[in-house]
Amino acid sequence: QVQLVESGGGLVQDGGSLRLSCAASGRTFSTYNMGWFRQAPGKEREFVAAITRSGSNTDYADSVKGRFTISRDSAKSTVDLQMNSLKPEDTAVYYCAAALNPVLPGRPIRYWGQGTQITVSS
Repeated sequence: QVQLVESGGGLVQDGGSLRLSCAASGRTFSTYNMGWFRQAPGKEREFVAAITRSGSNTDYADSVKGRFTISRDSAKSTVDLQMNSLKPEDTAVYYCAAALNPVLPGRPIRYWGQGTQITVSS
């Protein structure tokens, strides 16, 4: 069993930056590929970014490529999402995710965090 707890959400102005962090419980953090998803009001949950269990490979949605950076710290069992140049369309609830398979759109997720709200004001 893995529990994921996100932190770092909040309100930021257009063009600003935020850093999300996801802390994973348990001793098997290095077993999981990790990722971030988001869900805006009235929309389906969508893939944002992913990082492999080793941290050697990352993947991003086209909408955030060049602005967001995902990273992980195995010693701390955390995965972070640095978000720069934020736009109002980035407003959503952001969820941390863990999977044994690669974290990709449409692939199953084993564990979800509870979500953290990001609001970007124009």
